[in-house]
Amino acid sequence: MALISSRTILTSLSLFHLTLSFLFLTNPTAISDQSIVSLLGDSLALPPSRSFDVPSPALAFLSFLLAFLAISDLATLSYPDEISLITHWGTQAPLRVSICFSLSIYSFFFSPSSPIFYHHDESAKSRFVNHPNMHQALNNNPGYVPSGWGGDALKNRVFFTFVFVETMAWFWTWVTLGEEQQGVLARAARERAKRRGSGSF
Repeated sequence: MALISSRTILTSLSLFHLTLSFLFLTNPTAISDQSIVSLLGDSLALPPSRSFDVPSPALAFLSFLLAFLAISDLATLSYPDEISLITHWGTQAPLRVSICFSLSIYSFFFSPSSPIFYHHDESAKSRFVNHPNMHQALNNNPGYVPSGWGGDALKNRVFFTFVFVETMAWFWTWVTLGEEQQGVLARAARERAKRRGSGSF
């Protein structure tokens, strides 16, 4: 049996998302100034995000999405354990681990500080030297070529910290759900047997 139940972890994650939603809407600098953001960002040499200085329409939209996700996640916990923990979260947890892990890999390995781009390419530097957001990165790492689809907004320390923490939390949830699965199914079987024995369906 797990020390902390999956229901507690899921509730904590939902409340974490609600807290982030509130902070993104009211004071986004409080997020970018956190010690863990600086620690992970500095250790991986990720660029700081300048878009968190003042609230913006994009951050308000992000705030709404996080609140919507948190409230819908909390609502699923009101279902019986068989449906909530086994069926719903049994598929959601591995899916969210995969997505968050992929995004954390993308955020680091395709950023200007990635070891992938440590080669000198004069043609790439001359093409992107006038790009306003990448000038400093290209001077530090001339082999780096910005993505053309807008994915560079995901290559900063706030986003990396968020998806890194999410990856760890969803993996923990997934492992805990696996440990609790047999107990939940055994409880559900006992309840069904008791209902059959009493004649109520």
